[in-house]
Amino acid sequence: MRIHLYSLHGLFRARDLEIGRDADNGGQIVYVMELARALSEHPGVTHVHLFTRRIEDPSLGPEYAQAIEPVTERFDIRRIWCGGKRYLPKEQLWQHLDEFVTNAINHIKTERILPDWMHSHYADAAYVTTELSSFLNVPFVHTGHSLGRPKLEKLLATGMPEAEAMERYQFERRFAAEDAALSTAEFIVTSTELEVRSYEPYPSSSHAEYHVVPPGLNFDRYYPYYQDLVAGAETDLARREAMYKVRENLEKFLTHPDRPLVLAICRPDRKKNIEGLIEAYGQDKELQHLANLAIFAGIRSDITTMPPGEKEVLTDILLLMDKYNLYGRIAIPKRHDTRSEVPEIYRLCAHKKGVFVNIALTEPFGLTILEASACGCPVVATREGGPPEIIRNCENGLLVDPRDTAAIRRSLKQIVTDDELWNRMSSNGVQRVRTHYSWQSHVEKYMQMVEDNRAASAGQGRKNLVKNPKLHERLKVVRRMVISDIDGTLISETGDYSGLEELKELLRNRGDQFAFGIASGRSLEKVRKVLEEFEIPTPDIVVSSVGTYIHYGLDAASVDKGWLQRIHYQWDPERIRETLGAQEGLELQEPANQNPFKISYYIHDKTIGVEAVQAALGRLARQVNVLVTQGAYLDILPRRASKGRAVRYLGNKWSVPLDQVVACGDAGNDLDMFTGATRGIVVGNHAPEMEVLRSMRRVHFAQGVSAAGILEGLRHFDFLA
Repeated sequence: MRIHLYSLHGLFRARDLEIGRDADNGGQIVYVMELARALSEHPGVTHVHLFTRRIEDPSLGPEYAQAIEPVTERFDIRRIWCGGKRYLPKEQLWQHLDEFVTNAINHIKTERILPDWMHSHYADAAYVTTELSSFLNVPFVHTGHSLGRPKLEKLLATGMPEAEAMERYQFERRFAAEDAALSTAEFIVTSTELEVRSYEPYPSSSHAEYHVVPPGLNFDRYYPYYQDLVAGAETDLARREAMYKVRENLEKFLTHPDRPLVLAICRPDRKKNIEGLIEAYGQDKELQHLANLAIFAGIRSDITTMPPGEKEVLTDILLLMDKYNLYGRIAIPKRHDTRSEVPEIYRLCAHKKGVFVNIALTEPFGLTILEASACGCPVVATREGGPPEIIRNCENGLLVDPRDTAAIRRSLKQIVTDDELWNRMSSNGVQRVRTHYSWQSHVEKYMQMVEDNRAASAGQGRKNLVKNPKLHERLKVVRRMVISDIDGTLISETGDYSGLEELKELLRNRGDQFAFGIASGRSLEKVRKVLEEFEIPTPDIVVSSVGTYIHYGLDAASVDKGWLQRIHYQWDPERIRETLGAQEGLELQEPANQNPFKISYYIHDKTIGVEAVQAALGRLARQVNVLVTQGAYLDILPRRASKGRAVRYLGNKWSVPLDQVVACGDAGNDLDMFTGATRGIVVGNHAPEMEVLRSMRRVHFAQGVSAAGILEGLRHFDFLA
């Protein structure tokens, strides 16, 4: 099995991960790399490819510009261009994701690495993998890591204006991608049961399948502090150097370096609640005499040049240190080596009988808690998010309300002053982390679920074109494609046929200049009749019946079987008809309006809309597209079927760059064709709902009506050159 992992933002490289460099480089980076490595070691996996963004930035190392970087014999990193060459935070990537999809498909085809399974990490990768799943006919699974809706709630609770939060973090796009993943992914992998409940605010949450599979830990790096004290144990030179640097880095800050450590390792992010920890420590003189405070808050050089959010947090940390006069009691090193030094920091804390602290305002899982516990540190952890499940499984620490300063102080002093409690929690952590959180057990569970859910890909075959070799040859060489709706777009519904004769002449003489296609809600037979009536040249491609069929030419036998196999996935029309049979206000349309991949109803109750139909379908809703037209007609399609997906499938199948595919439409049922990286022409007689496309640079709003508008748009995009 060949597996693709997608994690777009952040900095991935084969070794020495830059964890803590900024807010995008935290536990998720470690999780994805360790998962990829563990999957590549499974006997049923031949290759693991981690897809991320390619970056060529003078401020970063040259490896991030390397297109393919081997990690092990069966695991490599594949970097794809999008959004320019400079490193960008994840919030600035959303507008470039269609470019990533296009370039990723080209890379996959060129390198011949079509996957059997895909796994997206975080919301931006969910968007990308949802698109790739449709194009490549490959199932995928999603891991959210953190979710937009809970994050927005926390930001609003801190006083951030909603408009500012929505703009800064691109929540609208993030919410849409997260919700789409719930209805299109085979299942959602979460680390905790609580994480499952965090999906409840999303409209499609009830359509998803969830599996709790906690991540593992690399026990070659995170092992107990006392392992080095065993007689005969050897410590290599690199580890000795890391141990020395950690001690030196901390001791230069501290007046009494022999005291236990209260340790925090996290990004300088407001939600990590570093200020709350300093407030608790600074307000308690007894705690200050019992232990030193050490905070590793990312990697920094000049605070004034850092991103605004990180700069604010670090400035507040320094101001609090000064407010409570913590000089000599607190260490805030500017940098540390995340690969070699972090495990030594944990082990030093445990050796000094200290405590690890993670009191984030919310923590989706708590990977640092596992790392610290595996090294022998008891923990004080937030009760918000995933840590309660870790503490319940491991019995290795105390839970606190992250906003309760008094509770934080009490818990820290309780562990530091009670030797019996410290020893019990330390021992529990070391042993039970290995029992509950190993990558081996994670991958065994994961691969069993993959095998249970895996569906064969229909591939990109062209066998159905052998009867029409001339058309086949044209589609093999064309580099452009024009796809048009019929009613109101190609053919005017008002009798204004200006430009139609010129357009027909262009289509008759197109040669290999471009491929011409029709995308319509009509059946193939009805498409043929209207094209014959208006003497429209035979199209190369017909997408009919709202995207459920693709034909080459107008021959019913020339159906694209690969597309049918693709959309057939999880399609169960009998259960759908049975489920909706008792729904009042719906009436099945005539047999002539049905096909094996489209179930059509008349709507007699105007209160019935998409949401009501989805609610009636229940879990079946995650397997279908629900289309309501003019409040009177209902179409149920396979979830992979739509006009837009068919158009993008064709572009990718025939290696036509998606920015060289032009879709033409006039009404709301054409909107789906304007998503993704394709260009668009909206004719002058368009319906009001098309105005949502007005701000898109790749969409041209023509002045001309129908055929005249298509010609105008083709000239605008230089398609007639």
